[in-house]
Amino acid sequence: MHSSEQIVYLNGEFKEISQACVSVLDRGFLFGDGVYEVIPAYGGHLLRLESHLQRLQNSLDGIRLANPLSNPAWESMLNQLLAKNSGEDQSIYLQITRGVAVSRDHNFPHQVQSTVFAMCNRLTSMPRLEAEQGIEAVTLDDIRWRACNIKTTALLANTLLRQQATDKGAGEAILIRDGHATEGSASNVFVVLSGVIVTAPTGPLLLPGITRDLVLELADTHNIPCQQRDITEVELRSASEIWITSSTREILPVVKLDGEPVGTGRAGPLWQQMIDLYQQYKQQLRNGCA
Repeated sequence: MHSSEQIVYLNGEFKEISQACVSVLDRGFLFGDGVYEVIPAYGGHLLRLESHLQRLQNSLDGIRLANPLSNPAWESMLNQLLAKNSGEDQSIYLQITRGVAVSRDHNFPHQVQSTVFAMCNRLTSMPRLEAEQGIEAVTLDDIRWRACNIKTTALLANTLLRQQATDKGAGEAILIRDGHATEGSASNVFVVLSGVIVTAPTGPLLLPGITRDLVLELADTHNIPCQQRDITEVELRSASEIWITSSTREILPVVKLDGEPVGTGRAGPLWQQMIDLYQQYKQQLRNGCA
């Protein structure tokens, strides 16, 4: 039985979202002192939960915060949350902050219980014909800090960069640091160079995307040439195809960069092949076979 109102999880309880409240002294509110994950679920099956939980653990380690739940407890809670909300395909957002301290102080508080929150929303994949139209992107200087591999809730730089892209009529900002493309403001970036799929290597300058890793795995499984290496700005601008990937946007072709067409200005053949493989994987997951 589903409630008429969205059900969320907060600190050990499931409740209607209008009843879920967090203290104004929560360090997530005051400092952005927390981490998060976004996990798609297709047909009630969580996409690569183990990988998401490992990345969550890595982020928690990065900010020196203990994991409040075991992996089995996470899995149980997330599946209960899915069951309490409607929609065949859903996207779960979960967030852990350092919790509520007695006063605002930059130092870590002692013996404070972390705040754990999770919610899910219906996930609607973009129709194929619409996805084929692609998006426009702009390049912007990567103004973020040097620990981008931590999936922190402190996303002000990312939101400023995305808004600059939106102001220019673009769907994403591709970020440039020291002459190399790192990632998007909320996505990983792939390019096709001479028939080879290339994406920047993991490290502190970009988030290790789960969708990114799945694309690499699918390419390897189906003998599509792929590399993880630095991408120069010159290579980005000369690529025959550019894609962005994320849990909610899946794989989207970039057909125009800084006002100039990418390749033919249409979704390319390698994107067509990869999106077919990705949709097949999703269907296997819905069937409980992935």
